[in-house]
Amino acid sequence: MAVPKRKVSKARRDKRRANWKLAVPGMIACPQCGELVMPHRLCPKCGYYKGREVIKVEA
Repeated sequence: MAVPKRKVSKARRDKRRANWKLAVPGMIACPQCGELVMPHRLCPKCGYYKGREVIKVEA
């Protein structure tokens, strides 16, 4: 059975974990209002999706 020979230091452990960061989601500009939204999703600012109004948004 594989067993570590020595304790892994905090610096070595943290260096290995340094690449576990979240990726930034790709954002696009809403063609209706210009607000940044995630692709294939309804715009929360204007309520439009694919050029048509899906929900009414209060101003």
